Amino acid sequence: MRKRWIPFLLSMFAGACSVGPDFTPPDAKTPANWQDLQRVQNPPDDMRFPHASAPSLADTHADPDPRWWRQFNDATLDSLIDRAAAGNLDLQSAVLRITAAREEAVVSGAQGLPQVSANASYKREQLGLKGLLQSQGVYDKVNALGPDSAGVAGALNSLTAPVSLFQDGFDASWELDLFGRVGRSVESANAQTESAIENRNDALVSLEAEVAQTYSRLRGAQLLKRITLAEIDSEQQILNLTREQARVGLTSESDVQSATAQVGSLQAQLPQFDAQIVQAMNGLAVLTGSAPGALDAELGVPGAVPPVPPRVPIGLPSTLARRRPDIRRAESDLHAATAEIGVAVAQMYPDVSLTGNVGTRALEAKYLAHWSSLFWTVGPSISLPIFEGGALRANVRIAKAQAGEAALQYRSTVLKALQDVDNALVSYRTDQDRREALTRTVEANRISLELATDSYRKGLVTFITVLDAERQLAGTRQQLAQSTVSVTTDLIAVYKALGGGWQGTTENG
Repeated sequence: MRKRWIPFLLSMFAGACSVGPDFTPPDAKTPANWQDLQRVQNPPDDMRFPHASAPSLADTHADPDPRWWRQFNDATLDSLIDRAAAGNLDLQSAVLRITAAREEAVVSGAQGLPQVSANASYKREQLGLKGLLQSQGVYDKVNALGPDSAGVAGALNSLTAPVSLFQDGFDASWELDLFGRVGRSVESANAQTESAIENRNDALVSLEAEVAQTYSRLRGAQLLKRITLAEIDSEQQILNLTREQARVGLTSESDVQSATAQVGSLQAQLPQFDAQIVQAMNGLAVLTGSAPGALDAELGVPGAVPPVPPRVPIGLPSTLARRRPDIRRAESDLHAATAEIGVAVAQMYPDVSLTGNVGTRALEAKYLAHWSSLFWTVGPSISLPIFEGGALRANVRIAKAQAGEAALQYRSTVLKALQDVDNALVSYRTDQDRREALTRTVEANRISLELATDSYRKGLVTFITVLDAERQLAGTRQQLAQSTVSVTTDLIAVYKALGGGWQGTTENG
C-alpha cells in the first residue's frame, strides 16, 4: 500500500502552486528634492525668501538622526522621552496588538499542518438485531431444528442483547495546500503583523514628538512668565518715578493712573501663564504613564526653551518611504490585500485532504489494550466547488477591489507624507525669519524705551511717549518668546514628518 501512496503524494506536492498575484513592493514615486528647498533656490519673481539669514538650515546631504531629540542637548527632555516610550499606555496597547497579530499568523499557518486529536467514548447500545432476525424468519428456522434449537436461540439472544461499547483512538487530517490557499493566508497574516508593528512605530514617533512639543510649550510658558515678571518690575519702577513726579507737581495724577493700569495689565497676564505651565506638566505626566502632578517637582523649576541646532539633516525624499512608519504600514496593508486575492482564487480550486483514524474498540474495557481490538481507516478526500451562486467569483472581485483600494491608500499616504515634510520645512524657515526680525525689533524698542524714560525725567516728552514705548517693548518681548517656542516646535514637526524615532527600538520601547 505504501508503494501505491508514495508516488501519488509526490505527484501532488510536485504540482503544488500558489495561485493569485505575487506581491511587488510599490514605487513611492517621490520627487528629487523637497519642494520648499526648490522654492528657496529658485524663487518666483514676485516672492522673496530670506532663507539664507536663518541660523538653522536644512541639510539634504545626510539622513536625519533617528534619536533626533538629542540634538536639543536637554537632559530633561531625553529622560522624558525615554520614560514615555517605556510607560505610555497607548503605546503598550499597540504592542499588545502586535502580539495578537502574530498569534493570528500562527493560526493561519496551523491550517497547513496535520491536525491530530485523541478521543475516547463509552456507549450503551441496543441495536434492534432481534427484530431484524425475526422479520427474516431466523428464529422460526432455529425452532425447526428441534432439540438443537435451544443452544442456537440462546446464542442469538446474547448477540441481540444491549451491549456496552468502549472505544479510544486518534483522528488525523491533513489538508494538502496544492493551490496555495494556506500559504497565501500565512502571507497575508504575516503582512498584517508587519502592519501592526509599523502602527506601533508610528505611535512611537507621534508620542516622541508630542512629548517634545509639550515640553517646549512648558518651557515657553515659563519663559513668558519670567518676561512678564521682569516687565512688571520695570513698570513698577516707572510707576514709582511717575508718583514722585506727581508729588512735586511735574506730572498729573492721570499719568500715575496710566502707569498703575499698565502694571495691572501685566499682572493680569500671569494667571494664564500659570495655567499653561500646570497643563503642560499634567500632559507630560500622562504621556509618561503617570498621574497628573507627578512631574511637578521635577519640571516646576523653569528651564530654557530647547535651542535648535545650526544644521538639520533631513535627507532626500527618496529615503522617506523607508523611514515613515505610516508609509511602511500602507505597504504592508497592500501586501496583505494582494495575498488575500490568492486566498480568494484558491477557494475556487479543489481541496484535497488526507484523513485517517486509528484506535481500539471492545465490549469490555479490559480488551481495549488487546491488539485484536484495533481498527483503522486512512484515505484521501477531495472537495470541488461546483455551484456557489457566484459567491466565489464575487469574493475574488472583492479581494481585487480591496487590493486596488490599498494601492490608492499607499499613494495617498506617500503624498500626505511629502506634504507634511514640506509644510513643516516652510513653517520652520519662515518662523526663523520672523524670530530674527523680532529680535531686532525688541532691541530697537528697548533703546526707544530708555530714551523715552530719560527724556521724561528731563521733562522733554509726555508720559504718553513713555507708556507707548513700554507697551511696544512688552508686546514684542512676548512675541519673541512665543516665536522662539514656535521655531523649536516647528523643528520637532520636521523630525516627526521625516519619520524618525522608531529605528533601533524594541516593541516594548
